Amino acid sequence: MPLFSSAPVVTVVRLQGIIGSLGPLRRGLSLRGVAGQLERAFKPKRLKAVALAISSPGGSPVQSALIFRRIRQLARKKDVPVLVFIEEVAASGGYWLACAGDEIYADENSIVGSIGVISASFGFSEAIKRLGIERRVHTAGENKAALDPFLPEDPHDISRLKAIQADVHESFKTLVRSRRGKKLRAAEDQLFNGDFWTGRRAHELGLIDGLADMRAVITDRFGQDVRIMPMGERVGWLRRRLGVRAEREAPEMLGTNFAAGLVATLEERFLWSRFGL
Repeated sequence: MPLFSSAPVVTVVRLQGIIGSLGPLRRGLSLRGVAGQLERAFKPKRLKAVALAISSPGGSPVQSALIFRRIRQLARKKDVPVLVFIEEVAASGGYWLACAGDEIYADENSIVGSIGVISASFGFSEAIKRLGIERRVHTAGENKAALDPFLPEDPHDISRLKAIQADVHESFKTLVRSRRGKKLRAAEDQLFNGDFWTGRRAHELGLIDGLADMRAVITDRFGQDVRIMPMGERVGWLRRRLGVRAEREAPEMLGTNFAAGLVATLEERFLWSRFGL
């Protein structure tokens, strides 16, 4: 490619993995983690579009919303279209991210949807009784210990949790309505019930715009000479060194952090396994 090429440019940002915090040893998708890549993606000269390659089973609605808003802010500021390409899955928060695209494409076998809100935990109240463990909790504020996994479920706590989930779900639905609008081709009680579909069915429902891969769409739209520029994360030398060392020494050196990381890994595995991945 000549140094001063006049070829059109399309940048690519990969948004992959669980959205939000995964614990002390692993990072999920967050605005802080991807902001730099997004900023760089909208900077090149002769930029014709920004492509997002998404593969995420969801996670934090807050981080999903923050990343979505930053993408749309940059797209408006630079007046550049955003093309989304779903790979394995864009479910729940992953589909929230996909809605940042002006157009959404997927493979016919991709998993798309899960427009809902979930909260999962464990209950240990019977286990600690059998083990003869006495747990002592002191609070200031009558609801401070709400949803404590070491106490039996309280109907009042569950009611409050469901009210919060309903608020978040409504935000999600409002976002999908605003971004997909008249493209949606099914009743809301079908689209917004938390179900998920293959890419082919999602296309029929209007959740995506087509079945195609990134290179095919980009070259068809902008020509064979288009420059496709991946925006990788910039990792400094010190962080690379410390990151490798942390992974090697985690069991011996990080103690309870390693245990927390293990729990986060299991939770991550659960999110992916919901979609057969």
